[in-house]
Amino acid sequence: MKTEIFKNFDLSNFWDDREYAIQEYVSKAPSDKLIASVEQELGFKLPASYIELMKLHNGGIPHNTCFPTSEHTSWADDHIAISGIMGIGKTKAHSLCGKFGSRFMIDDWGYPDTGVYICDCPSAGHDMVMLDYSKCGKDGEPEVVHVDQESDYKKTFLAKDFETFIRGLVNESVYDDSDQELADALQSFKTGRFSDILQQYLEKEKAVDFDKVLRNLFTELTKEKGYFALHEDPLSYLAYDIQFYLLSRNEKIDSKDVFVEGYVPMVALGNNEISTGGYADFFEDWFDIRVENKQITKGSSGGFEFTEDHRKQIFEEISRYE
Repeated sequence: MKTEIFKNFDLSNFWDDREYAIQEYVSKAPSDKLIASVEQELGFKLPASYIELMKLHNGGIPHNTCFPTSEHTSWADDHIAISGIMGIGKTKAHSLCGKFGSRFMIDDWGYPDTGVYICDCPSAGHDMVMLDYSKCGKDGEPEVVHVDQESDYKKTFLAKDFETFIRGLVNESVYDDSDQELADALQSFKTGRFSDILQQYLEKEKAVDFDKVLRNLFTELTKEKGYFALHEDPLSYLAYDIQFYLLSRNEKIDSKDVFVEGYVPMVALGNNEISTGGYADFFEDWFDIRVENKQITKGSSGGFEFTEDHRKQIFEEISRYE
């Protein structure tokens, strides 16, 4: 079954259409003929999610220009920044086959010829973001990596695919060294309200005070990151565990799609004061890993649920947050 690309992701306010972006990046929607021509010139098949986004808005500067990393890069200790996303075209300077496009970075700057460079960075050429086909071949689904020219073209993994990369972009204000946003987030964990649906789940639980657990967990996670977001770290995974447990206690999760639909309004989005304000698909990766490791299996009712061993492990972990 075909999965809808960018499902439940709001693209209406994704782009910052300032004059410079329109002039340097944005082209009209690409035709199938142009897409084929660009792919031939680059030597790689472009991902479906990238093509779909470009058909909606062909290149530009997003409002959110930072992406979290788990290791130091030439830009910062915990993230990279992009200047813009190149569109499918040949005329705009910052398009895939434009004056400062992907081939230019390979031929003139010596970047590795293992993919398509889709984002330039504030360093003016000294680092780039690339669709990396090293593992998948020229017709496969490329990973997204950061390439650092100043460190012998070191690659830093960012996302498993382009859609995950777009979903994971965060605003530069997250890293503006301001203590106020952090203080506001921490205060929300003390006095803020969860979404209505999550509140309903919490009120049904008597054995464990999950309201307190989540507030304390989110506080520790946010202090550790410096902002409130759920990614692929251990504390985020514990947050996914708790949300899945609560959801599975109240709804029959007979497919991954049902889990995704139920997950989104709890903390990621919804009418709540405690919210990450969006999501990437790290929680979907979490689900796949739990199923693969047989920590989540189909129960007697036909719905997915934790195995007894994993449930016990989770309750041991959350005991320190009570």
